[in-house]
Amino acid sequence: MIAKTLVTPLLGVLVLTAGTASAGPEWAAASTAAVHPGVRTATGSAQCTSNFVFESGSKVYLGQAAHCATTGTEGQTNGCTTPSMPVGTKVRVTGASREGVLAYSSWLAMQAAGETDANACAHNDFALVELDRADVAKVNPSLPSWGGPTGLNTAGLQEGDEVVTYGSAQLRTGPADLNAKRGRSLGDSGGGWNHTIRTSMPGVPGDSGSAVLDSAGRAVGVLATLNVSPDFGSNGAGDLARELEYLRTHSSLRDVRLVTGTQGFRAQQ
Repeated sequence: MIAKTLVTPLLGVLVLTAGTASAGPEWAAASTAAVHPGVRTATGSAQCTSNFVFESGSKVYLGQAAHCATTGTEGQTNGCTTPSMPVGTKVRVTGASREGVLAYSSWLAMQAAGETDANACAHNDFALVELDRADVAKVNPSLPSWGGPTGLNTAGLQEGDEVVTYGSAQLRTGPADLNAKRGRSLGDSGGGWNHTIRTSMPGVPGDSGSAVLDSAGRAVGVLATLNVSPDFGSNGAGDLARELEYLRTHSSLRDVRLVTGTQGFRAQQ
């Protein structure tokens, strides 16, 4: 989708041919986990990439971009006005034996709240998919290739800061390591809601929702757009700390927390 001439959500289409947790679930080994950050999610016909694992009590969630559930037309990227599939929509998760359920959408939350902050409307693009209990034992919260996250970045990025990402677009072919990319921040905007980043290869359709880590392995953002002007080939990532704060303020999921990885961050991977 193209948002006027500025950005496009990184939304892919499936070809239908075939904070540290305290007392919580026991995670699968990272080497064998079928479900982890970076696996593909499919909401309707739209394919996206999951970002991080979250939990609340015995419930386990995968993060994805809210626009993965859009029912709007191309060019509609304002989360405060663009229609979306409802909470409760089934979501297919690669590696899971059963469908997950859309449990939260920042777009729906902003519309219900009558949000008027233009920065939030443009960049608060976050959703949670609740995994079926049958699949919780298959989950590991570590990012492939990079490890982590080591925690949550609450300070944002400075221009030039190093970042790493992990996407899973079907348009990308070749070794799996091509999904792991390194890059740098071009600076924050939107009152801190948006991180503009440029990586070795830009995120492409299907990478929507994928994780962005800072140089310390902290979760900093959720990839949402491909910039076509003025920073052609760069990506916009919503600020995860702000997105989680909005979730806690405007939904019943107030105790949802980020799960840190069981593997340490490998900055030099």
